[in-house]
Amino acid sequence: MATKWNLDPTHSEITFKVKHMMISNIKGNFTNFTAEIDADDDTFKNAKTTATIQVASISTHNADRDTHLKSAEFFNAEANPTITFESDALNDSITGNLTVNGITKPVTLDVDFGGINVDPWGNTKAGFSFEGKINRKDFGLNWNAALEAGGVMVSDEVKIAGELQFVKQA
Repeated sequence: MATKWNLDPTHSEITFKVKHMMISNIKGNFTNFTAEIDADDDTFKNAKTTATIQVASISTHNADRDTHLKSAEFFNAEANPTITFESDALNDSITGNLTVNGITKPVTLDVDFGGINVDPWGNTKAGFSFEGKINRKDFGLNWNAALEAGGVMVSDEVKIAGELQFVKQA
């Protein structure tokens, strides 16, 4: 019988980084997301994982840029309010179906299992770190602008990362 682990959102984060103007990186994060793991045991091998991110929670610490990212030129948050990820295997990497902007593609992320511990209130928690990269154009996020000196405003490659803590359910 599988054990369910629910995300502890107060101890978790999902971030991204994109090259801007070919010279520096812009970082951002999503502030509203959920995830759960169904695992046969505490090794989490071949565990089923699901996650949902609310697109409207995107934050790059710039209101104008965040509004642009939510628009039809990028995520089209009104038509596609969530980003989802589903996987049937969690090992040293996780491969699953990522749906962004209504487009689903397989994605593989590197995973580091931090271990299991019990907090002072008796909750059993598990920690994971992940990182990887995707091509934003694979998901229909095509907006860009050519720069006068050459190159483009936004790179195609997006680096994604997360620190996730889960609580074991009784």
